[in-house]
Amino acid sequence: MNFPADRKYTKDHEWVVFADGVATVGITEFAQDELGEIVFVELPDSGTEFSVGDSLCVVESTKAASDVYSPLSGTVSESNTALADSPELINSSPYNEGWMVRFSGITEESLSELMTADEYKMHVGA
Repeated sequence: MNFPADRKYTKDHEWVVFADGVATVGITEFAQDELGEIVFVELPDSGTEFSVGDSLCVVESTKAASDVYSPLSGTVSESNTALADSPELINSSPYNEGWMVRFSGITEESLSELMTADEYKMHVGA
């Protein structure tokens, strides 16, 4: 299982990669593996505001529907529209093409409560 070191992680299996004030969010390889084949994603609109822990979006798989929780407080600047037609990108490329949303205007300090890759790996028992 892959745990990229350039990301931060939540206990609820979301990842965040941060660059130039933009935080990109998705779910981990562990999460997509647990969910099974992703068949639908309901993403928020740009401009939608979230607080840490809010339900960010809903992911439906052949096994179940599951909420994805916001790892940050902020405003969505972009949603991955490619997931509307190809939700399976979350399965095939959870850390790259399967990203879900981007938050802009984020500070690196706002990521301080998130886990490192090693901490997350221990959290999932890998």
